[in-house]
Amino acid sequence: MERGSVTTPFGRRAMTLGMLARQIAAGDISPKQSVDKWKLFRTVCEAKSEIGVSDRSLAVLNALLSFYPGAELSGDDGLVVFPSNAQLSLRTHGMAGTTLRRHLGCLVEAGLIVRRDSPNGKRYARKNRSGAIGEAFGFDLGPLLARADEFKAVAAKLAAERQHLRLVRERLSLCRRDITKLLDLSREIGPDIDCQAFESEFETLIGGMPRKAPVGFFEARLEKLEKLRNALTNHLEILLNSQKTATNDHQNGWHKQNSDPDSNLESEPGLGKGEGAKLADGLCETERTAEVPQPHQPALHDDPAPKPNSFVPPAEFVDRAHRQIPLPAVLQACPQIADYGPSGRVANWKDLMTAAIVVRTMLDVSADAYQDACAVLGYETTAAVMACILERADRINSPGGYLRDLTRRARQRGFSLAPMISALAQARRASALMAT
Repeated sequence: MERGSVTTPFGRRAMTLGMLARQIAAGDISPKQSVDKWKLFRTVCEAKSEIGVSDRSLAVLNALLSFYPGAELSGDDGLVVFPSNAQLSLRTHGMAGTTLRRHLGCLVEAGLIVRRDSPNGKRYARKNRSGAIGEAFGFDLGPLLARADEFKAVAAKLAAERQHLRLVRERLSLCRRDITKLLDLSREIGPDIDCQAFESEFETLIGGMPRKAPVGFFEARLEKLEKLRNALTNHLEILLNSQKTATNDHQNGWHKQNSDPDSNLESEPGLGKGEGAKLADGLCETERTAEVPQPHQPALHDDPAPKPNSFVPPAEFVDRAHRQIPLPAVLQACPQIADYGPSGRVANWKDLMTAAIVVRTMLDVSADAYQDACAVLGYETTAAVMACILERADRINSPGGYLRDLTRRARQRGFSLAPMISALAQARRASALMAT
């Protein structure tokens, strides 16, 4: 029969449009087209999930390819093989006849081979006068050659998806390991630290995770785990900065001189477990002082100028410790300070003062300068000033010197927090308008 012609199936099998399309495609092969049959077979095996064939069907295809005499499938040669069922059964390791016929049908349905049935349904070849095969009836391997590029593209796509899935699973494993180690570290830093929220979320995310799932499932789970890892890292960074602050202050001793020999102030307020505890005690003392009527205090300008290294007791500046600006106004003008508060937020003045301690260490403001500011301005106002300095950190060369200058001006009653907050709020509103 002539290459490119269409043959209808033998017996009761009906002709379909799919059969017709596959036979036409097999007949459109260029004579110069050729491909190594075993490399092509491996490509088909890699793309079997997209093609829709099973391992047993591929075993039958392997047997059919073994009957093709050449090493390469070529368009200028006859691509029809005509083995009997008995020979096919031997090369498929004794596959039963009914199973063999079923998998041959699967190969035909998948478009990997085409039936070239003889008038009586038998498979055979007729030779011409020169001894070469002139006409053959059996299974045409032309669709394999015609779809070789398609199979390569599908195999490359599946290989890329497998590689992507492997990378996602690796990142997932690393993220799980990081969170586990960070949780252990948090327990070592402070057994009393509450990490129950992190542990519960971690157990929820890794609990019941399947071994096999679509790549989208693992990507979504990885994104949540990475957010949890970042939150836990920030939490530990705040704890580390707090510990560094407490250690530095303990080493420095916060030594101050008192020029008044009759003063009842024996020492500064104790640090407790850290600077945050001291600020909280200062806040409570400020509130108690505000509730009790105070005797008349002499004006600041009537007092002798304090020595450079002298410590001014906070009691002399109780009137400055009151909250000059509401906390929401401070946070609206200085939103960056919230990132350094406990759990990444500032809910009250105590949180603001704790965040200010962290910012003080980060901006390398000395403990002397900070304590001097607290004595003059008050703990809450000093925390608000540190929030303002953080907002303008890119324009301030020496945050410590800037804080000392503000403290000096406050002693001379030449500094107020309200204009600073107002200027930052206006600048932020202007930036927002320009952005919109």
